[in-house]
Amino acid sequence: MPTPSSNSSNTLPTVPRNKVVVIGSGFGGLGSAVRLATRGYDVTMLEARDMLGGRAYVYRQDGFTFDAGPTVITAPFLLDELFSGAGRNIKDYVNIVPVDPFYRIEFHDGTRFEYNADEAVTVERIRQFAPADVEGYKRMIVAAKAIFAKGFTELSTKPFLNFTDMLRVAPDLVRLRNYETVYQFAARFVKDDRLRRVFSFHPLLVGGNPFQTTSIYALIHHLEREWGVHYAMGGTGAVISGLGRLFTELGGKTRLGTAAKRILIEDGAVKGVETASGETIACDAVVSNADIANTYRKMVAPQHRRRWTDKKLAGMRYSMSLFVLYFGTRKQYPDVAHHTILMCERYKELLADIFINKILPDDFSMYLHRPSATDPSMAPEGADCFYVLVPVPNQQSGIDWAAEGPRFRDRVVNWLDANYLPGLKDNLATERYFTPLDFETTLDSYAGAAFSLEPIFTQSAWFRPHNASEDVNNLYFAGAGTHPGAGVPGVLCSAKIVEDLLCQSLPLR
Repeated sequence: MPTPSSNSSNTLPTVPRNKVVVIGSGFGGLGSAVRLATRGYDVTMLEARDMLGGRAYVYRQDGFTFDAGPTVITAPFLLDELFSGAGRNIKDYVNIVPVDPFYRIEFHDGTRFEYNADEAVTVERIRQFAPADVEGYKRMIVAAKAIFAKGFTELSTKPFLNFTDMLRVAPDLVRLRNYETVYQFAARFVKDDRLRRVFSFHPLLVGGNPFQTTSIYALIHHLEREWGVHYAMGGTGAVISGLGRLFTELGGKTRLGTAAKRILIEDGAVKGVETASGETIACDAVVSNADIANTYRKMVAPQHRRRWTDKKLAGMRYSMSLFVLYFGTRKQYPDVAHHTILMCERYKELLADIFINKILPDDFSMYLHRPSATDPSMAPEGADCFYVLVPVPNQQSGIDWAAEGPRFRDRVVNWLDANYLPGLKDNLATERYFTPLDFETTLDSYAGAAFSLEPIFTQSAWFRPHNASEDVNNLYFAGAGTHPGAGVPGVLCSAKIVEDLLCQSLPLR
């Protein structure tokens, strides 16, 4: 079997190749498509929308460019691998630059904290902010590194197809106290309530509640410290464009505006895909980067599903959703950082309302993204480009977002105008918003969940839908709903797992 780098030229193999259809072109789909095309497979990628990206879609309006989804790039080596494996240099396709500080966290009491990869700088900021927590922080980063070594380095690219895989790692997970939540992990080391928030909010970036998500996700803090937080010039969409170009150069075929309707199955194995237009595409394997619950519910007939029945999927816990407001301003806000977390007074109670009670609170915390702080090309001259992301309940809440959307938009704009972006209402140049209803319809996400399954312990690793379907042979999954989980590093790791599994099951003919 050829290695990923052995087919590095533009000359494609002349021998017959296994045909693979990839459904969806998010990072997981593109990562899988590039890896398999590099290996020499005949890959066709189907994308229902009019451009590549999935959740990493791009909106362009009135001279502004808005990344629709992911804005934070960590573990950039996972992107480097896709290009180097194909004998290319990522720098010829996209320019990825570091962001400093990683985040600025603004608290309700007017205080703020920011950090970067420099341990000495962060320690000094803690010394000024909460001096009693300096030593605790130092112990915390040592513990986070140990979790990272197990949870990311060792397990994130290994499939959990059998329960024995779970039993094998269980002793190490217990030793690392994975029974704790991320918040409990942070609270064990730092006592200042604000710092506990700073070092526990990261599960929200992958759809988890810090008070319910296993402490294995504390590895995100070390991931940031190890490789930094980055931004792609031109936006995350520039990464998608670069991967799409690479895929085409490798001989891959992309079909935009082509929605997959049904996965065709004979004798328990994949035989092809039927599109929404009625076209049949024969193939030997399918990689689904679409929402995993809806792939099973809508594309795999019930008689082919023993484990992932509609009842089983309905009983799973799904992540929160998001209200996302994209807006451009005629003026600039030079004092606003690239990444800002704006936290309201409530923390645990707010998250309980969103994740457990599934009600829309009167208050909110939010993530404010200002890419024009780093990349002026995202906005017209003299203007600024923003998006604000607010965690809200998913569609299991019953909220009517067709009616609530405009009201919630006004609440967000009024709060920002009064508290953080003075003059915003008078300087709005353009805007649009995306609600949980849009996640459910436009992105076909089950329950409008923004990150698929909630990352709790009983829905992680072996307990999560597997990268190789338990029900259908030669059906594979890459994306947020399978192992290892959501976030750009997670879905890129899932693509690595799919490559290994598919190549073992269907070696090139």
